[in-house]
Amino acid sequence: MRILVTGAAGFVGYHVCRRLVEGAGAAEVLGVDNLSPYYDPALKQARLDRLAAFEGFRFVRADIADRVAISEIFQKFRPDYCVHLAAQAGVRHSIENPHAYAESNLQGFLNVLEACRHDPVRHLVFASSSSVYGESARTPFREDAATDRPVSLYGATKKSNELMAAAYAHLFNIRATGVRLFTVYGPWGRPDMAPVIFARAILAGERIPLFNGGRSLRDFTYVDDTVAAIVKLLLYPAPAAASPNYSIYNVGHHRPIEMRLFVDMLARLLGREARVDLLPAQPGDMAETHASIDAIRAAVGWEPKVPLETGLGRLCEWIHEYYNP
Repeated sequence: MRILVTGAAGFVGYHVCRRLVEGAGAAEVLGVDNLSPYYDPALKQARLDRLAAFEGFRFVRADIADRVAISEIFQKFRPDYCVHLAAQAGVRHSIENPHAYAESNLQGFLNVLEACRHDPVRHLVFASSSSVYGESARTPFREDAATDRPVSLYGATKKSNELMAAAYAHLFNIRATGVRLFTVYGPWGRPDMAPVIFARAILAGERIPLFNGGRSLRDFTYVDDTVAAIVKLLLYPAPAAASPNYSIYNVGHHRPIEMRLFVDMLARLLGREARVDLLPAQPGDMAETHASIDAIRAAVGWEPKVPLETGLGRLCEWIHEYYNP
């Protein structure tokens, strides 16, 4: 069984690759990543170094926005399955550098879809985001809620991915499933996301800016739970629900927490005091994310298992090991 994973050096991509190549019944995995400098490439390389220890893992450095490179990779590797996680991430960064999102999230995803069209795979699972819901959806967010008013360009590109995948599934008989991910955290996490930023700031005694007065609610999902959902959907796809060959599912913890309480919990686990500045809301930020997981529970029996405090404890251990050895 050959599985191609784009964004393999990324946070979720690393954990997906590891899950697929370790243990009984391990797959042959080809990881693809361009090692973008959006955040420290040394962290991405460190993840790849750990994956290199597994016999079933190989890596190709390539940019999904490079149509020729992606086509050649599919032609040579002939994957049975594809997990597409490569993307330009970050809500606030999309305000500052919108062209990066068009190149990676739109052109890049089109290249992957075209590759799946011409070198068919049994199943394509791709990452969408809770950002597609915008401010108009009621909580908890359900997959059938309106998603035509995202409040960030990042969210707009992810909604575009869903529409593109649905069209290709219909036109070219590609089995495609999108996963709307809700704030993933855990060991080897992204340094541009709140859990790692806040933990490092607490350890350094730095002040933490909490926008919207710290009242924003976030549905934090532990990375092992997220990976379990992706792999289960990939290998044991449920009958398509949204339309023939196409499905979309929320992957979240279903228990949002107020950001001020989140920081307090993190500080307690680190044994330090958190110094916070309560600030107004920022453009593009959502006041609340809250996943309904009824659909994925009914489809494949998935639900999160790791409590927030347990997951944050594991994150804190990794931060000490990686940043303060």
